[in-house]
Amino acid sequence: MADKYAVIGNPVAHSRSPEIHAAFARETGQDIAYGRILAPLDGFAAAVRAFREEGGRGLNVTLPFKHEAWNLVDRHSPLAMDARAVNTIEFREGSMRGHNTDGIGLVRDLVANLRFAVGGRRVLLMGAGGATYGVLEPLLREHPRELIVANRTFDKARALVAHFANVRGVATRSISARPYGELPGASFDLVLNATSAGLRNEMPPLPQDVFAPGALAYDMVYGRDTPFLRFARERGARTADGLGMLVEQAAESFYIWRRRRPSTAPVIAALRAKTQA
Repeated sequence: MADKYAVIGNPVAHSRSPEIHAAFARETGQDIAYGRILAPLDGFAAAVRAFREEGGRGLNVTLPFKHEAWNLVDRHSPLAMDARAVNTIEFREGSMRGHNTDGIGLVRDLVANLRFAVGGRRVLLMGAGGATYGVLEPLLREHPRELIVANRTFDKARALVAHFANVRGVATRSISARPYGELPGASFDLVLNATSAGLRNEMPPLPQDVFAPGALAYDMVYGRDTPFLRFARERGARTADGLGMLVEQAAESFYIWRRRRPSTAPVIAALRAKTQA
């Protein structure tokens, strides 16, 4: 029988994870069955345990359960521990092990797919929620010259920066929090939108001069032309959405489960063609 995996969330019908992991399995010759689990908002833990008891081998966790998954698992990878969020669960040796592959996925998309080196660059990261916690440590490990976290609620940005003040083996002196109102006059090589503004068709309150020459504007929302991406293009910035991040973080999950590293470029291209059709 095929090994069972799934993505769990609420809602979950929109998830592209089954399609992505099916492509990975075909390429690497792995016999897996990957589905979707719609968990009740008050029944996440029960749904996870039921899947495990039915022989499930691993889960991807999507909104709104990433923090609840962090509390549920027995063991945490270092990235999951610092992010305080889990998006990948593996059932192994009688335990539930939690991982966070979001930041790895983002950095791989930036560096490998978009050919954008983060090291030595000035980075603006918008948002202070779970998505930001998940990507911040891998970004810091790329050694940006400066990384500023901006958020509408400044106390949340300040708390996030404080949380990562002692990340192992990275120069946290390069990170600081700043209100949006203090951004005018500062320009950045990389501007990352980790907020949900694009899903609401809203625009973060960015100044007109936020993009340095040759800057990259990256929105973690995928499959739509957000106001942020349009704003960036109008000011000459290069733009990218989060589709590559989605596939790259899935590839890291696949590697955790199967110890096989799938190719991501063909999957990104196939999904891109579908979203543009």
